[in-house]
Amino acid sequence: MVTPPDVSIPVLLYGLAVLGGFGFLWFYYDRRDRTRYDVERRKITFHCIRCDELYTERKGTEIAPCPRCGHANVHLKF
Repeated sequence: MVTPPDVSIPVLLYGLAVLGGFGFLWFYYDRRDRTRYDVERRKITFHCIRCDELYTERKGTEIAPCPRCGHANVHLKF
């Protein structure tokens, strides 16, 4: 009588490899999207004293021209 080969170990290893691959992809894309979101979210608010326009610029900008009138303004300090 011939016994069938035991395939449970290779199937288990394959399943773990697939789950590990999905876990790695989830971690990679989660970190990538979080850094993109943080860069977009971290902005500084400016208020134009000439035309009363509120606008934002990237973090680290001290003086920025108004998009409406071009007047250079300093960032708001709360």
